[in-house]
Amino acid sequence: MAARRIGDYVQTNILHVDYAAQEQEKRVLQKIAHDTIDDIFSEEDPTVTEWFRDLVPTASGVADYFHDLFPSASWIRRYNLHWLLGDTIAGVTVGLVVVPQAMAYASLARLNPAYGLYTTFTGACLYWIFGTSKDIVIGATAVGSLLIGQVVSKIEEERPGAYEAQEVAHAICFLCGLVLLLFGFLRLGWLIEFIPYPPINAFVTAASITIISTQLPTCLGIKGINTREAPYQVYINTFKELPNAQLDAAIGISSIVLLFSIQSFCSKMEVCQVKRKRMWCMISSLRLTFTVLLYTFISWLVHRTTAEGHEKFRIVGHIEKGFSHASIPVMNTELFGLVAKELPALIIILIVEHIAIAKNFGRQYGYTVIPSQEILAQGFANLLSPFVGGYVCTGSFGASAVLTKAGVKTPLAGLFSALVLVLALYALTAVFYFIPNAALAGLIIHATWNLVTPPYKLYKFWQYSPFEFVIWVIGVVLAVFTDLETSIYVGIGLSFALLLIRMARTQGTSQGQTRVTRIVQHSKPSSTTGEQAPSQLSISPLSTKKSTRNVFLSMHGKNPHNPSVKVEPAHAGVFIYRFAESFNYINQAHHVDYLLSHIYAHTRRTVDDDGVPLKDRLWSDAPPPARKLSEDATQQPVLRAVVLDFSTVNVIDVTSVQGLIDMRVTLDRYSAPHAVEWHFAGVRNRWTRRALATAGFGRPSVRDAAALAGWVPAYAVSVSLPSNEVEGKRAGGGKRMRVLDGEASEKNSAELHPDILAKAFRQRIAADDEERGGVVFAEKRRRVEAVYGVDRPFFHVDLTDAVEAAVRDAQRCEELEAARRTEDPDSASHGEV
Repeated sequence: MAARRIGDYVQTNILHVDYAAQEQEKRVLQKIAHDTIDDIFSEEDPTVTEWFRDLVPTASGVADYFHDLFPSASWIRRYNLHWLLGDTIAGVTVGLVVVPQAMAYASLARLNPAYGLYTTFTGACLYWIFGTSKDIVIGATAVGSLLIGQVVSKIEEERPGAYEAQEVAHAICFLCGLVLLLFGFLRLGWLIEFIPYPPINAFVTAASITIISTQLPTCLGIKGINTREAPYQVYINTFKELPNAQLDAAIGISSIVLLFSIQSFCSKMEVCQVKRKRMWCMISSLRLTFTVLLYTFISWLVHRTTAEGHEKFRIVGHIEKGFSHASIPVMNTELFGLVAKELPALIIILIVEHIAIAKNFGRQYGYTVIPSQEILAQGFANLLSPFVGGYVCTGSFGASAVLTKAGVKTPLAGLFSALVLVLALYALTAVFYFIPNAALAGLIIHATWNLVTPPYKLYKFWQYSPFEFVIWVIGVVLAVFTDLETSIYVGIGLSFALLLIRMARTQGTSQGQTRVTRIVQHSKPSSTTGEQAPSQLSISPLSTKKSTRNVFLSMHGKNPHNPSVKVEPAHAGVFIYRFAESFNYINQAHHVDYLLSHIYAHTRRTVDDDGVPLKDRLWSDAPPPARKLSEDATQQPVLRAVVLDFSTVNVIDVTSVQGLIDMRVTLDRYSAPHAVEWHFAGVRNRWTRRALATAGFGRPSVRDAAALAGWVPAYAVSVSLPSNEVEGKRAGGGKRMRVLDGEASEKNSAELHPDILAKAFRQRIAADDEERGGVVFAEKRRRVEAVYGVDRPFFHVDLTDAVEAAVRDAQRCEELEAARRTEDPDSASHGEV
């Protein structure tokens, strides 16, 4: 007993919660609903305990989680010879393509060409176990290699001679693998949606420009160019040194011309010879391998008798056979600390580049890509890559495109690519010795040139969103004149700023209504050809009453609808407001200010004198204007109701709820002595409904007899066991029912709450009986179920339902006030409407 008294004291005096009053109010509303639709369904609010309970995984959920970690288990049992043939051809083809690519990209990371082969080998071996895309190839990429090279350069500048390049590359790759594994196991793939496309696209374009700047001196055989400087400076220095170009320039430039020529020729032949399109695609895909082999053969012819150190142009040189650099990477905490600050930009690029490629192919071929699982596959590949000598790996668009065109069937094709890489490492290292560096540089320039965003896509960006196009330009300019990290961080920051500004300043719209119908063109096909003849076309307008409906359009500002369409207020004093986006602490003040100013501009006070003496007013609160000074204002209606369309709003916070409460207080004072009705449409989230109901919204006040008298109970119901028979019954003092707009029915009883409801409902019954001559039409008894809780009748299923309820109540209030003025003509002299 003492504990109960303590609990009651805390609830009443500390928390200010009056559960008894709430239950009494709920019973009254349920009684009204019971006599109207014979249903007392009430909503059950969500609880914090329920929220935590939903977070606890079930046994089946845990089983599904571990099963989803290995998607290969669902298809490997169905593997067949047809799939094997397709995967073998595709895997070998890709292997031939990625060998020269990987060797070339390793130079961007400031590593020996063999490290690129190690990197691609790891991704090819592991991806098929965890990945969900059949078309993606994980390996060394141009952008990832460039970022590794920049990290290596920074560490060398900060701690010269302390760490070798491969140690730095292995350390950052290992840390990337750990972070990616954490993201994958926790299923945080949805976080990638926070990274917008424009800054990423700008980064890739800027990275391509940077890569070309680093390879241009090598391609031209120019020595002494510091490629660690900003790209614009590298280009300037390279052009200044053009007179010092060596024989390498002939190899580099000719290789670029050859690669683009083959690509262009094959693209044209694909169009001209459609039946041989796949053959020309394969030839185009192998152009990198062909070019490298061609110039390697030329280099061998030139240097086969040349002593080491006297080469005519720079070549790759000696490459150790096999996985000679496979070992446990250096686990140095100091090194981890040095490279950790470079992780965010690198991880963002690795994830975004990979997921974008995988989703692109998934959409193209009709299968689902799971981002969290793709990140997990990346995590395992990057975690194990340092142990075989590799560095960071991610999805490669060029190699993935080759894999697709080669007819891949399953993710297992990566294993056959790995076999080609093993063959290259053990059998072709002697051949790799003669590869010209200029040819590899030309290959990189050719491959990265395709990553630069073409002008027509930039024009599309401008058409889609001019502001994001500006962000793209800023990102590219920053990368060219500073560095890539600054570009990605500033681009993402500006995108977030733009998002916040849009959320904070996007204007909602006040809505009006117009009636619309649909006109359908009925055509008759020609009797001979089956085609419709213009002379046989007929337009049949559907203009009956049943085919027309109300729609709600914006009444102010520039709108997409036809300006000739007449949009009018739903009813005098009823205001409809639609939120353009979410409603939260960022934008609640903006929405509230607009609503208040709009309502003040289109309504007048209910009474001229609000009864507040001048001496008690705030300095900022001007007194109501005298009637003689505002004759035009008397033509404006008084405020009746506010209808808020929450169809775009999911969750609201404390600040937004408090903003609504403050606005309700302000408008109640403005419309005194009458209270303003608040109707909400499209409130779907249970937590949002709970918050609004706790704040006093969603229902009329049962303590206010005037408010109940002006409320016409109406409920959206689901009807079961329908009956088409309608009969008229004589009103004999029992329960009365009236069908309202085919939506719900209404009964009136004077015995619900004698002290509050008797007078209001008795007046309404008498008016109805008098209007209909004592006859009330009702449907034959049938079962109806309330869609939403009857204790919150102002939460409506849609905007049409909410507006009809608000208009109905406003009309009811006007009828009561007209009757009151008839009974008491002196009320008008006091300024009351």
